[in-house]
Amino acid sequence: TMARFNLAAALLLSASAVSGFAPSSGQSALSSRSVRRQPSAVNYEYIFSSISPIGTVGGKNTKTPTPPAPPKPVEKAPEPATEAPNDSASFDAMVKAAFPGAVSNTDLKAKAVEALSAKGYTPENTLLCTSLCCDELARNLEQELVDIYGRNFNLGGLAGFPFAGNTGFGAMSAHIPDDGCCFLVHGPHVGITKDGTIGKVERPGIALVDNCCGSAIAASNYVGGITGGGAQVTMAIQTFTDFQQHAVQELILPHGKRLEDAEDRMHELPFALYESQDILVRQIIAGGNAKAGGLALLGGVQINTSPDEDDYFVPLRFDYMDTKGNVVADLLPQLK
Repeated sequence: TMARFNLAAALLLSASAVSGFAPSSGQSALSSRSVRRQPSAVNYEYIFSSISPIGTVGGKNTKTPTPPAPPKPVEKAPEPATEAPNDSASFDAMVKAAFPGAVSNTDLKAKAVEALSAKGYTPENTLLCTSLCCDELARNLEQELVDIYGRNFNLGGLAGFPFAGNTGFGAMSAHIPDDGCCFLVHGPHVGITKDGTIGKVERPGIALVDNCCGSAIAASNYVGGITGGGAQVTMAIQTFTDFQQHAVQELILPHGKRLEDAEDRMHELPFALYESQDILVRQIIAGGNAKAGGLALLGGVQINTSPDEDDYFVPLRFDYMDTKGNVVADLLPQLK
């Protein structure tokens, strides 16, 4: 306590010296407090900071000093992260190398919708019509288009052939909005695995890497048996319970030699199917009526992939037609 009192007195004298005031002889430092003096510019911040905290004398610590903390070890700087390879980009390049002209479903949808919007197609005045395979994988593209146009009339059956025929197309035409439009999408499909195997595909929840398209491959085997001379003579009559598959076999039969000579039969198969399918679709359109707004026909080959990859489509025809099926404009370049 006495040390703090002496320190305060010393500070007071210091302040007096700064202000030009000094006590007269015989006047103590304490009695000088009663003398009026002019205000002085005192650095109070300096004064307050110079007062030692409790437990120190004259700024010196009277307690046992706490040993300094040991220095922290120098941590090694982390190695820069190595960017993982873009598997999707590699897969995209592989698909497009195997199928020149292929575009992802995402790009196909955006470009097709943009091209049709310029022709007056809107979700309100457009009826979507598809002829795609029964396989659940073929629903991927279909659903993406339904998300835009809102509803779909299904003409398709096995391998994507329009087994609803003239009757189905006539019914679809009657469902097009008044003065509206029809957007018809058709095509066979083929699978490709992550390692590039064509004709097979990974399916969600199934360990087996499965055939795709099963109907097309069965038809190809049938045709191969004929062209290769290995078909067995049979007296069986084709049954009504599997008439679609029998039709697919007959529709691909003209391409037997082409498939036999193909370097990769599974790669050639969907394009052969498309040619037969394209003829059939255009015949059905010519015999129908697509109403005043006309019809846009998108034909090609669907490419189905593993569940964690986008599907693809090879567009082979994108025609804007009048109500009688006459091509008014070729929109295919707008999908490239």
